[in-house]
Amino acid sequence: MERRTLLTGFAAIGAVALVGCGSDDDKPRPTRTPSKTPTTTATTTQTPTSIEPKIASTIATGLNVPWDIVFLESGDALVSQRDVGSIVRISTDGKVTKVGDVDGASGGAGGEGGLLGLALAPDDESTLYAYVSTRSDDRVVRLTLDGDSIKSQKPILTGIAIGSRHHGGRLLFDGDGALFVSTGDAGNGPLAQDKNSLNGKVLRITRDGKAAPGNPFGNRTWSYGHRNIEGLAYDADGRLWATEFGDKAFDELNLIERGGNYGWPGVEGKSDDDDLVNPKVTWGTDECSPAGLAITRSTAFLGALQGECMFAVPLDGKKAGKPKAYFSGDHGRIRSVTAAPDGSLWVTTSNTDGRGELRAKDDRILRVTL
Repeated sequence: MERRTLLTGFAAIGAVALVGCGSDDDKPRPTRTPSKTPTTTATTTQTPTSIEPKIASTIATGLNVPWDIVFLESGDALVSQRDVGSIVRISTDGKVTKVGDVDGASGGAGGEGGLLGLALAPDDESTLYAYVSTRSDDRVVRLTLDGDSIKSQKPILTGIAIGSRHHGGRLLFDGDGALFVSTGDAGNGPLAQDKNSLNGKVLRITRDGKAAPGNPFGNRTWSYGHRNIEGLAYDADGRLWATEFGDKAFDELNLIERGGNYGWPGVEGKSDDDDLVNPKVTWGTDECSPAGLAITRSTAFLGALQGECMFAVPLDGKKAGKPKAYFSGDHGRIRSVTAAPDGSLWVTTSNTDGRGELRAKDDRILRVTL
């Protein structure tokens, strides 16, 4: 495995320049001018050349912290609204229809929890999986849809430790029908190194919430040592990538390996430990706060909350090039980036959560062409 640097090496920096700069999505941010030239590290010098993202239209406005988007065969989308715990259906012409509320979703009040990630069953779009923060735990719930309503709800995985921050929350099915689940450390870093804990992990489970066959440790853990992953996506060759919030040094774009240890809480960013997996790209924590992730046309696109932009990162096999920022400061905090069936990206803002500058008609979904 690749190698990473011990956090103790950042102690002096953290005491001076990085105090208060941790990229948690856990408190209001001061008004700032986003950097258009981030000081990043990458595994190749390749830069985006053939892609020029542009805002083509506004799909919908007036949403409440839209956290995730999944597309139906019709081209319509289901969108989770974090703080109110509801799912809405948005048509391609922007019509918004409420589908229903998810039981027990507890968002708002300054925290990061609520209704987070969504994933449609690959062979049945009437079955929807949701990552939900309740007052007692984080959990994965299976929803049965009946048209524009929720017919039934059943928790399949419970007991993910909860805190006011670091929920993770992204869901993604693999080619074998197993479900990847990203979980945060709930503000308790040592949980990330405990392979038997559900926290600080990428989990891989069956549709009933059990450990999926082929997992490296015989339990639900696929990879560990994560602080807070809010983005998961496959590249064209089936490799799994993830965005991860740092603490006081580096945010990360990682290539997820089966059984890999990504070092948190002992390390952050790159390291010299052969037993740990190095990130492919790092940002200073005041530049990014990486959230949703989409990969298309050999490029990773990710939302940046603190950076108030969308980053494009060229990919070349297992290598990642230099990020380029788009829409810096134009729309506030960018959270989810999702590839649409027509080749565009649907991008959500996150300004109604009390941590950014609220604009008229926020939050919104923007359609980005490439």
